[in-house]
Amino acid sequence: MLKRHFREWSVAFALVLLLAILAVAAPAFYQGQPLLSLMAREAPTLVVACGMALVIIGRQIDISVGSQFAICSVCAGLLAAMKWPLALALPAAIAVGAVMGTVNGALVAGLRLPSIVVTLATMVTWREGLRWLRQGEFVNLPDNAQWFGFGQAAGQWTLIFAAVVLFILMVMGMRHLSAGRFVHAVGSDAEAARLAGIRPQFVTFATFVLIGALTGLAAGMNVVQSPQVDPKSGTGLELKTIAAVVVGGVAISGGRGSLWGVFAGLLLLACVSPALTHLHVQAYWEKAIQGAIILLAVVADGLRSKTIKHN
Repeated sequence: MLKRHFREWSVAFALVLLLAILAVAAPAFYQGQPLLSLMAREAPTLVVACGMALVIIGRQIDISVGSQFAICSVCAGLLAAMKWPLALALPAAIAVGAVMGTVNGALVAGLRLPSIVVTLATMVTWREGLRWLRQGEFVNLPDNAQWFGFGQAAGQWTLIFAAVVLFILMVMGMRHLSAGRFVHAVGSDAEAARLAGIRPQFVTFATFVLIGALTGLAAGMNVVQSPQVDPKSGTGLELKTIAAVVVGGVAISGGRGSLWGVFAGLLLLACVSPALTHLHVQAYWEKAIQGAIILLAVVADGLRSKTIKHN
């Protein structure tokens, strides 16, 4: 068990070690409201990271999620500004994300184009299209849209609860549903999966639609945290989610990984910035430390793959 999930346990150990250091050196890190704000801020990222994990396990990649996130955020914000209730605006954002995921899935699975090329093209197209339409103009939200109208603390707990419930449902689905096993099978060996009766192209298409829908949901969760919607929101989201997935033990070559590792990887990366602030370390070290963590994860994955081949 420990050997099989060594990467996940190692990331969890690094996270616990970091939290222990902060408990001794910077106990202010554990103040209630800042910690709650951090968790609420990362809740949308967790939702997107779950979808990214499935795409990468299926031996694909989606680097357009940041642009999808921005478009879905603006769409949800515009609908809320038009007095649509959040009960309708948020599902609309999910639908918009699913449509963009369908475009990616059709190009990758239908035309069998490389996912890195397809999603790079859609990333630029959607981001620049939004920039042309909005000209950098923010969307002002009505007062009752922020925090679902519950107040900040209750709204933050609602976001965290929603993200955790979705995460647990996806963990259970990947473990107990045939769809989860299909994703792993396609990522391990698409031809073997086809011979076993699985339709690899349909599985690939479905994962892109799912990550689009999850990105739309995450955008809705982000919109309610601010009185305005920034059309540049989501910048860097693709790198952050891919980093969390890779650090969490999902093989970039596909076929292996768990969502629990992704959860630990995201928490570890999310804690770096506030940890540096509380430890009075210059902020420019954040990217360097995150890059080192990602590099170590990739190197560890490469060494593990070589060991398996030699054995």
